[in-house]
Amino acid sequence: MRIYILPLFKDDPRKSTGVRLIRRGIAERGAPRGCVVLNPFSKIVISAEDIQLAERRGILAVDTSWKAIEEVRWPRGFWRRLPFLVAANPINYGIPYKLSTLEAISAALFILGHDEEAFSVLNEAKWGMEFYHLNRERLEAYRLKNRNDIEEAESMMIRELLR
Repeated sequence: MRIYILPLFKDDPRKSTGVRLIRRGIAERGAPRGCVVLNPFSKIVISAEDIQLAERRGILAVDTSWKAIEEVRWPRGFWRRLPFLVAANPINYGIPYKLSTLEAISAALFILGHDEEAFSVLNEAKWGMEFYHLNRERLEAYRLKNRNDIEEAESMMIRELLR
């Protein structure tokens, strides 16, 4: 599956997981139209219903600092958000939804059933597999499911945490 990163250089490029994926040849720099755009503000969750589109057009992640997220002009495409997942990156460890670009891309790949590619992305960070271990149950609950099933699983997981 084609992976695109739109780096906005709002944080340290040496720590940028998106830039790292581009440097390693795993992702391409750019924002082609018509791809699945990972956007945390989207109302639509990524699901198995997006597999054909993602396989045909690719997945795009905007690489920026969470501090600058409100300023992003999101590229055209099919906006999708990720369901409830917990960050394992050193900056936002344990914080729900505040994933690095690398974590977001790998999560999308897992949900779309591209596990091998997802593991290959995670292996680009020392803490990559920690993301998988922290979220294994969640990722399995979301993997290859339709939107309704993912939203239901997400709600159930959040309710359990709030007990």
